[in-house]
Amino acid sequence: MLMGVRPDDLGGALAACANGDRNALRSIYDQEAGRLVAIAERIVRRRDLAEEVVQDAFIRIWTHAHQYNPACGSARGWIFAIVRNRALNLLRDGRRELTVKDVGVLRDEEDASEVIAAWQSLDRNSRLYECLATLDETKRRSILMAYVKGYTHGEIAGRLRMPLGTVKSWIRRGLTALRECMG
Repeated sequence: MLMGVRPDDLGGALAACANGDRNALRSIYDQEAGRLVAIAERIVRRRDLAEEVVQDAFIRIWTHAHQYNPACGSARGWIFAIVRNRALNLLRDGRRELTVKDVGVLRDEEDASEVIAAWQSLDRNSRLYECLATLDETKRRSILMAYVKGYTHGEIAGRLRMPLGTVKSWIRRGLTALRECMG
């Protein structure tokens, strides 16, 4: 146990980390690692990447614990924000070397089938079907994932294993093309 810090006192543990107490970091890890991996995995959609995100986050927690300010929010919120930001950065920056041609099948075949089925279930003579058909496959899938399955842009990026900015661009350009086509 940390000297003068309750095991469930994350704010106290962060203060101890800021003073160089490695046991405090261990305490935070023991208390929060499971939840943090789950949060990261929900964003990046891969356990191995989620664990990498949490490892990077703990390095940041250790080196930046002195920046935590209890007046600005809870210690748990501060820690969770670091993990969330690290996960989103991984999605945004970690896959820049991929091109649109590299996008294969969606990771989850069941979701892919539902998304494609939603598009194919439209009346073939409808204007929406025609306009969706004019979009390239990645833009069409991204839009359908967002509006049929309700995925966030970050979730779509994780499922497609593409940078968040790329997915946002696909959706924005695809919706612009749909508006023009439907107009």
